[in-house]
Amino acid sequence: MRVNGGEAIVPNVIEAVEVARRRGILVIWVVREHDPLGRDVELFRRHWYSPGKPGPTSKGSRGAELVDGLVIREGDYKLVKTRFSAFFATHLHSLLQGAGIDTLVITGVQTPNCIRQTVFDAVALDYKSVTVLVDATAAASLEVHLANVFDMKNVGVATPTLEQWSKSDA
Repeated sequence: MRVNGGEAIVPNVIEAVEVARRRGILVIWVVREHDPLGRDVELFRRHWYSPGKPGPTSKGSRGAELVDGLVIREGDYKLVKTRFSAFFATHLHSLLQGAGIDTLVITGVQTPNCIRQTVFDAVALDYKSVTVLVDATAAASLEVHLANVFDMKNVGVATPTLEQWSKSDA
């Protein structure tokens, strides 16, 4: 599904994923997929779904696919979510704990919704290190993006650029 601001960061997301793979970091693709009738969609979005008219991120629809250029490869992991946070009503925390992962690097859209909620849940769950790549995440406007980045920094989240993160030991 098209999200304003998202298209511009796709090249940086692709590069971040490649850097992660070279470093041996598990790549988890978090995707939004919903029941075609919208039974698992937030109440405020249910009007987008009706019988005979699957909603914009219905399972199997074009809107639920990764955008062109983003490719799930062997060894990556696909996690389906139905809410803003990748942790809400998913098994992500158990998956990460089972793999001994306590450091997260986050990319994607939309900064004030999915990114922010996932980050705040990760902080609440006491992940040792949470990083948001500021130029591999986006919102509908730069002002909204930067305001949310500011809030995340205030709870201890690292916010480097892709270049800074790529050159670091993290």
